[in-house]
Amino acid sequence: MKIAILPGDGIGPEVTEQARRVLDALDLPKLTIWEGDVGGIAYKRHGHPLPQETLEMARASDAVLFGAVGDPECDELPREHRPEQAILGLRSELGLFANLRPAAGYPGLEGMSSLRPEIARGIDLLVVRELNGDVYFGDKGERGSDGGREGWDAMSYNEAEVRRIAHTGFQAAQKRRGRLTSVDKANVLETSRIWRETVIEVAKEYPEVELDHMYVDNAAMQMVRSPGQFDVILTGNLFGDILSDQASACVGSIGLLASASMGERQTKFGTFGLYEPIHGSAPDIAGQGKANPVAAILSLAMLLRHSLGCETEAGRIERAVAKVVASEVRGADLGGTASTSEIGDAVLRQLTALS
Repeated sequence: MKIAILPGDGIGPEVTEQARRVLDALDLPKLTIWEGDVGGIAYKRHGHPLPQETLEMARASDAVLFGAVGDPECDELPREHRPEQAILGLRSELGLFANLRPAAGYPGLEGMSSLRPEIARGIDLLVVRELNGDVYFGDKGERGSDGGREGWDAMSYNEAEVRRIAHTGFQAAQKRRGRLTSVDKANVLETSRIWRETVIEVAKEYPEVELDHMYVDNAAMQMVRSPGQFDVILTGNLFGDILSDQASACVGSIGLLASASMGERQTKFGTFGLYEPIHGSAPDIAGQGKANPVAAILSLAMLLRHSLGCETEAGRIERAVAKVVASEVRGADLGGTASTSEIGDAVLRQLTALS
């Protein structure tokens, strides 16, 4: 088993360090761990945010554990050299088209949610976000106009792209509670019209899954009004990015949410994927020990489950994290005082107790 760890920028190295400690504690047999540069640190060291050696390392692995990218010192670089191009490049080059972002409330954290506690308790949803299309990968540029500088970004999806992510969403719903909400803006966007019509076609192959459709603005409202109605949310790249971050506020903190980016490639152990916390690099708190490593540790659990076939170990990590949260060992993002390493220590203690 081979894992590539790409810590990246800002708090990325801090949170992935705690995930690495948890991984080491599991003492998995025949495990090889590689580490590479990515993002702003990679640009400074190698002249590119996604060096070829890092990409080849990821390709040769069974899974990738990713930290975060983003560095204010690189903001004025040409687009192709900015840190964020690293994660976009990895998704594209590795064929990672499906992003899974689970969000569920933790007992004892209801008071940290932006919602009323009785509503927050009902959150248990999965956002299935398409990763390789939409405005993030469409043609874009800048041009002059009579009104001054004008920027433009093309949003597009073809039927094949929608069809494959729809299958991922329906299959996920089959394993959960059998409900799928497809989120689009079909009353305004041609892209969304293609999206909705294609999802309806794919739905015929999953008669046991209940399908409904929702415009993205209504979905955002419903997520704060009645999040318990959602099981699986299927949506595009841009809408999925926004809604999954909104879900983190409903749960209590963006520092709690993990994600898996997956494609079609199979390894000896499972499906190849890239796993990362959904938060960014948070340069304002980098190096201060204030970052919450829970999302990175839960990303490791997803990696073990989906890419390495280690269901038992993944479950142990998730139970350990739940016990730590319930014990009120919490970072500043959850109103506590525990440092990044102290939260990691607490997870390790609970992991040992569960062995």
